[in-house]
Amino acid sequence: MTKPIFLNEADHNRDVSGLRYIYPVVSRRAEGVSLGINLNVNNACNWRCVYCQVPNLTRGTPPPIDLNLLEQELRMFLGEVLHGDFMQRYVAEGDRHLQDIAFSGNGEPTSAKEFPQVLQIVEKILREFGLLDVGRDKPIKVRLISNGSLIDKPAVIESIRHLATCNGEVWFKLDAGTKSGIARINDVNLNPETHIARLRMCAQACPTFIQTCMFAMDDLPPTEADVSAYLALVEQVKDVVQGVHLYGLARPSYQAEAPRLSRLAPEWLETVAQRLRQRGFVVHVSP
Repeated sequence: MTKPIFLNEADHNRDVSGLRYIYPVVSRRAEGVSLGINLNVNNACNWRCVYCQVPNLTRGTPPPIDLNLLEQELRMFLGEVLHGDFMQRYVAEGDRHLQDIAFSGNGEPTSAKEFPQVLQIVEKILREFGLLDVGRDKPIKVRLISNGSLIDKPAVIESIRHLATCNGEVWFKLDAGTKSGIARINDVNLNPETHIARLRMCAQACPTFIQTCMFAMDDLPPTEADVSAYLALVEQVKDVVQGVHLYGLARPSYQAEAPRLSRLAPEWLETVAQRLRQRGFVVHVSP
C-alpha cells in the first residue's frame, strides 16, 4: 500500500492545491494547518530578501485580483478542510487542526490594491462558517505576514484596523537594526527609524508580532554589533508589540545568495531570544 504524502513544514509549495489564490501549508510558527492567500501570483515583491523561497522572484506589484475567483476558491477549500477529507488525505494526524488564514504568498500582500476588498471577503466567509464566533473555543486567527513597508499608506492602515476586528494579527518583518544590515538581508534602501515608526503604527492598530529571520552568511553568524543594533531598535516598540517570532532557515532560498546561507544552531538563536526576554519581550523561537 502506498504511504500517503503529507504536507510538511519543509514544503510550502503554493501550487499544491491546484488553485490560483488559496494554498494550504503546515506551518511550524502557526503550529498546524494554515490556509494561505497568495495575492502575488506573478512572484513580484517590493523587497528581495536573500532567504526568500519564492522562485523567479521579481520586483513589482501583483496583477489585478479576480475577487470572484478568490471568493469561490476560499469558500470551496475551507469547506474541504472543515467538512471534507482533506485533513485525512494530506495532513499528518498531529497537525490536523486549522490554525489560521494567512495573507502570505509570493510577495508583499498589502501591495495589492484590492487588499481591503479581499479582507472583506475573508471576513464574510469566515463568518459564514462560524469561525469568528465569540463562543468558539478558539476563534480562527486571520494573519497578515508583511514586510511592513506600506503600512503608512491610508488604505493599508485602515485595513489593518479592520483586521483587528476579525481576530487579526500582523507578523511584521524586521530582520536587522541598521540600514546596511537591512540592505544586505532585504535588498532595500530603508531607514531603520522609518521602519520602526511604521511598526509602531501597525501595532497600535492591530495586535502585532515582530518576525525576524536570522541565519549565517558565508558560515558567519550575525556579529555582536548586528545583534546589539537589532536589540536597540526593537526595544523602542516593546511597549506596543505582542512579542517576537525569531526563526531560522527552514527551506532553501531561491535567491542568488542561497549557496552562502546556512542555518544557525538552535542554541545560538536561543541566546538572542534570552536577550530579548531580558528586555521584556515574549519570544517564540523556530530554529
